[in-house]
Order: sequence, then structure tokens, then C-alpha cells
Amino acid sequence: MIPVNEFRNIASEPNPRFRILKPWWDVFSEYLCIAMLMIGVFGCTVQLTQEKISCLPDRISETSDIDMDCNHLQQPRENKSFWEHVITKQIAPNIMEIFGRKNDLDIHQYIFINSFCYERAVHWYAKYFPYLVVIHTMIFMVASSFWFKFPGTSSKIELFVTILAKCFDSPWTTRAISEVSEEREDERTVMWKKNASVKPSAVESPDGENEGTVFVRSTSVVSNSEKDETERATSVLDKKEGEQAKALFEKVRKFRTHVEEADLLYLMYVLQTSLKVLKFAIITMYSVALVPNIEIVVTCVVPPDLTGFNLFCCNHNKAHLFCKLAYCYICFVGVYGLLCIYSLYWLFHRPLKKYSFEQVRLETGINDIPDVKNDFAFLFHLSDQYDPLYAKRFAVFLSEVSESRLGQVNLNHEWPIKKLRTRLSRNASNRLELHLFMLPGLPDTVFELPEVESLKLEMISNMTIPGTVTQLTALQELSLVHCPAKLHLPALTHLRENLKVLRLNFESLEQVPMWMYTLQNLEELHISGPLSNELSRSTNLDTLRELKKLRVLTLCSKLTKIPSAVADVAGELLRLCVHNEGTRLQAFSNLKKLVNLATLELTACELERLPSAVFSLASLQELDLRENRLTMVEEILSLQHCRRLNTLKLWHNSITSIPEHISKLRSLETLNLSWNKIWKLPPRLCYCTKLRHLDLSHNQLKSLPPEIGILQSLWHFSAAYNSLEALPDELFSCKRLRTLALGNNSIAFLSPRVGNLAHLICLELKGNRLESLPVEIAECSLLKLSGLLVEDSLLDLLPSEIKRRMNER
Repeated sequence: MIPVNEFRNIASEPNPRFRILKPWWDVFSEYLCIAMLMIGVFGCTVQLTQEKISCLPDRISETSDIDMDCNHLQQPRENKSFWEHVITKQIAPNIMEIFGRKNDLDIHQYIFINSFCYERAVHWYAKYFPYLVVIHTMIFMVASSFWFKFPGTSSKIELFVTILAKCFDSPWTTRAISEVSEEREDERTVMWKKNASVKPSAVESPDGENEGTVFVRSTSVVSNSEKDETERATSVLDKKEGEQAKALFEKVRKFRTHVEEADLLYLMYVLQTSLKVLKFAIITMYSVALVPNIEIVVTCVVPPDLTGFNLFCCNHNKAHLFCKLAYCYICFVGVYGLLCIYSLYWLFHRPLKKYSFEQVRLETGINDIPDVKNDFAFLFHLSDQYDPLYAKRFAVFLSEVSESRLGQVNLNHEWPIKKLRTRLSRNASNRLELHLFMLPGLPDTVFELPEVESLKLEMISNMTIPGTVTQLTALQELSLVHCPAKLHLPALTHLRENLKVLRLNFESLEQVPMWMYTLQNLEELHISGPLSNELSRSTNLDTLRELKKLRVLTLCSKLTKIPSAVADVAGELLRLCVHNEGTRLQAFSNLKKLVNLATLELTACELERLPSAVFSLASLQELDLRENRLTMVEEILSLQHCRRLNTLKLWHNSITSIPEHISKLRSLETLNLSWNKIWKLPPRLCYCTKLRHLDLSHNQLKSLPPEIGILQSLWHFSAAYNSLEALPDELFSCKRLRTLALGNNSIAFLSPRVGNLAHLICLELKGNRLESLPVEIAECSLLKLSGLLVEDSLLDLLPSEIKRRMNER
């Protein structure tokens, strides 16, 4: 005999954790199946262990076999007819002895007749009823748990149950919910104080809300810095728990993406429930119709050649018991069917393919928990029937805010103060800089380094600068490279007062922080990104009117005109740099408003001539037009109106010649004409007597004019990478030269007058056709052997005494 538990283990779900996906009607149905299975097992046991049928011949015969039956046994006859078939003996006037009638059949004949009549006369339902109950119950059980075993659904269910259990037991879930509860308490406290103490005329924030409201919002995101240290320590997860929670977030994200794509689980549950309803209808109909066929007295017609009798009346020993069990079984099936019908009503009446976490959002205070759909939603609806707390705790891992908080905890573990101090270095502005690259967030430990002067944040996602930035008292420079940042009100106030330099690098205009326009003490603003969506439209840069102290503005984008916002700071701006990335800049009208501009850089703007708007900049001191398409600079004469112009950079263009009237630029001190196509240098250039830095490298010069000796103020002269074959002796009369770069030319002879350059520090001659160096080179008292850049073979030809003297300098 097989125990009931064995049947249950075969038919039920293999994993006991799946019970959370069983609503109450499935649990009730499972118990009903157990009861029905017990009925079937009991009936089978009785069927196998007891005699099935007992038959006796009937001496009453009818003219037709159809009329022969044993109904007279169930309906007693009248006394007269009864005594006709009974042998009696009179003992006394009122007493009669009755004798039983003998049939003269032996035991083997009875056994044969019993077996024959059981097979031929007993109705099949009366014989196989217990087996039918077992089979039907097994089908019910299999149909109830089929979706737990079907390959397309079992893997999803198992993964969901595993993740759900881990999310339920995760320490991060408890902490996230408790933190939100504490923060909501803090919000209520702060709001109460605000309502009690803040006057109606509260200070308005940049977002159009009053200051108190913004403060409340900020405290709901970042924990209160005034919390007790011991309390904070007890709430911090250890590194292992943090990593486990991080892995859970990733699993939940992938599982959601996979499960929300289809509704296979829902369809499978609907199909198996529909199958159970159909089976319930079939079983109920045929069972009710066939139960009356379970009769106690069975009529059996047997060929008379076997025993001499052709009619036997048989007693079905288990008929009464089976009849009662059958009606009990029908009742159980009826209740089971009603549960299945209710299940179908639940499936079709409620929108189970959508699950809203609205109530969870209200209870937990985590407002960014997304609603889910399809199979993911259906699983949550099922788990709610078991315990709604599962969905509430699982929802924490659907929240991006919760994930960012966990990331913050892990970041604080990963980036302690000691590790951050190793990332400190001096930047180009000689500020102590902390550079953080590709982190999932901003560690709170950053704000425990008060010595940081520059903070460079690159490709950091989901970044919010909290009010604790006020601890960085030395912070003056902030760089945000592809990491849009949000500010809390205390942080904004601190940056307004202390930030001097802001560098922004973004990919879309939506990433430009609006708080940038409120930094009243900002002195330098460097912006790199698409400031305009279409070249035909003006730039989308908002007003800079509030930046009263802005002195330097750098725009690296693809502009078609100088932004109108530049005019907002026209009176204060001293330096404007436009790096246009190869897009043609056409409109320069706003430049005329920059009356105090001292430095102007127009790089890669596809300029073909000098912009006329530049000539009206009376305060201009430096003009840089590199990487354009200039071929002729005849307009250079108009630059004489810029009386303070001392630096002109025209490098990386296609200039072929320099006009003679360049000599009108009397104040010019630096002239960079490198990387052009100049083949001849005008002698009048040398009348710019204040020139200190002249760079003519990477051109096509074949000679230098003798007038170059007029440049007595020249400190740096470079004519490298040209086609010079000889040098004028007048060049060596420029006695203030410190750097002389003549490499990669065709010079075959170096004049001994090079010894007149007493201040020379660097002399580059590599890549020429020199066969020797003059010994007078030793008279350059500041020139060391390391500053002499020539081939080793030329150095070997110098006397050892000269090389020794140059090494000792």
C-alpha cells in the first residue's frame, strides 16, 4: 500500500518555498485533493482486501431473460407466495419449522459464478470507482502545480521566489525602510518647526519654492549630519552585506527586464485553472449519472449448462460503502469546482497584468518605485494573497533612490578618507585637486577633506551634491565632466559664496545645470558641449546676467554666432575663448559689446579673414586665431586700432604671406605664425621692435631678412622645420636671445658670431647639414651642453675643454 504522502510528493510542487505563490483557494484546493485522495486510497484498499461479490441461484424463472431480475429480494413478497418456495414442517398448531433450500452446488461452482457475475453483471463504475477517484485526484494535483514544473515557467518562478526571499531577508531592506521612516519623522518635525517659526515672507529659492520647503526636501535625501556617531555606526552595513544587496539590485533589474516582456505565467495559470473547471464539470456530470448504478443486489444471467440455474442474485458487498463514498466525493469535487470558478473570476475580473505600488509608496515614502506589468505584475498579485509584506519589501529593490542609497553606502566603504588623500594632486592652476572618475556616486567622505581646492568629477552618474559640501571651506574650483549634478539648497548657497571656477562638459542641453546661472561670485566659466541643436539657430545659452564677477568665459561647441548671453557680462569679461570644433562662425556682432575684453580666442571657427568686429576691441591685448582657414591677412592693418594688442597668434592656418603694414602693430610682443605656408618674411615685420617671442616654425621659408637684427628685444626665436640654407649674421646681434630653434632646415654653416648671444640658454640645430660647430659657441656663457640640441657626431667634434666648460655651468 502506498502512503498518501507519497502521492502528495509526486503531485505537489517540489519546492516548499513556492507556497508564497499559492493563493488561499489553491491551498484549500490542495487539502480537498488530499481528502479526495484519501477516499480513493481507502476505496482501493477495501476493494483489494475484501470479497467483492457473493451470488446465489434463483429458482424463479421467467418466460424471457429480459424479465428476469432479483427485485423480489429487495421487495418482500406476500406470505402466500413466500411459503410456496419454502420447505416447512408443522410442529404445533401455531408453530412451523422452516428448512433452508439446498442448491447442490459445490464451492468451485460458487467461486466461478462469483467471478463470472462480477465481471459481467456489476456496472463498471461500481467496480472502478476508487481507481477513478485516485486518477482524477492525481490529475487535479498535477494541474494545480503544472506551471511549477513546465520548463518555460518553472525557471522564472524559481528565480522570482529565490530573489523574493533574499530581498525579504536582506538587511538593506530593513535599513532602507527604517531610514525612510526616520526621515519622514524628521520631515514632520522640520515642517512643524517651519510652520511655527517661519514667517510668511520666506526667502524664495531658485526653484520658486520658499527656503524652508527646499530644506525639508534636502533632508529627505541626505541623512542628517547631526546624528549621533554611534547611531550612524550601528546602521551602516558591512562590506559583505552591501555587496550582496548590490548584487540583488542587479538581479532584480535583469529579472524585471526578462519577465515583463511576456505573459506566459499568466496564460499558463489561466489554462490550468480552466482545465480544472472543465474536468470538474465532466466529473460532476458523469458521476451524478452513474452513482445510482452502484447497486447492492445485482442480477446475473448465467448459461444453465454450468450449474442448472440460469439466474443468480448477487450481493455487491461494497456497494453501500462505495455509494456513500461516491456522494462524498462528488461533494468534494463540487467545492473544488467552485474554488476553480472563483479563481477564474479572480483572474478575469481584476487587471492582473498591471501592479501598482501606490500603497507601498505611501507607506514607505519611497516615491520612485515603478509600477510593473505582465508576468512580473501577476507574480506580485499572487504573492499578495500570501502576504502583502513580500511586495512591500521587494519594492525597495525596484527603487532607483534605494539603489543609489545603497551605492552611497558601498562608496563610503570603498573610498575612505585615506584612499581619497592619495588622489590629491596639483592641477594646472596650482590648486589642490581631487579627481574622481567613473564612480556610481559621490562618496560622503569627499566632504571630510577640507583642504580640497578643486573638485573634478568625471562621468559620475546619479550625483547629488549635499549640504555637507559646506565642509570644503577651501573649495574654489568645480569640474563636472559628463555628470549632471543636482544641488541641495545649503550646497547652492555655499557655492554661490565660494566657487570661483566652474568647468562643465556635457552631451545635451538637458544636462546643463540651471543653478549655474546663479553663481554670483563665479570668475571663470568653461563650457563644453552642444549649445545649439541646429546650426541655423542661435545658441541656447541662458542669461549670464547674474554672473557679475565673471572674467573668463570658454565655449567649446559648434556655434554659428557669438551667444547673445555674452553681452550680459560685456562690462566684466576679460577673456573669451570660442573653440568651434570645425564649424563656421559667421556672426560676430556681439563682440563689439565686450569693451573690456583683453583676450580673444577663436579656434577652429573656419575663418577665412579677420573678423571686423575685432578691430573695435580697444582693450584687446591677445588675439588667438589658430586652426582656421586664413590665407591672407591684409586686414591686419586694422589691428592698429587695438593699441594694447601685444600677442597675435595665427598658427595652424594656410597663410602664404604677411603684409608689410604689420609694422604698424608697434605694441606687438608675441607673434606666432607657425604651421602656415609662408615662403617669405617681410622686412618691415622687424620694425615691430617690441617683439620678444617670434615663432616661424613649420613654414616654407628659404631665407631670413637681414633686418631681423633690429629685434633687439627678442627672447625666443623659432624657425624650425623650414628650408633655410643660411642665416644672416644680423641674427646674432639680437643679444637678448634665450631660445634659438633652427632645427630641421638645410643650414650648412653656423657663424662664429653665435658667441655674441650671451643670454642664450637653448640652441636647437638638429636636423641640418652642419659639419662642425664653431668653438665660439663656448662664449655663450649661459648655454649648457644639455641645452645644445645637435647630433652626437657634432658634439664629438667639439674640443673636450669646451664640453667640460659647458658641463660645469
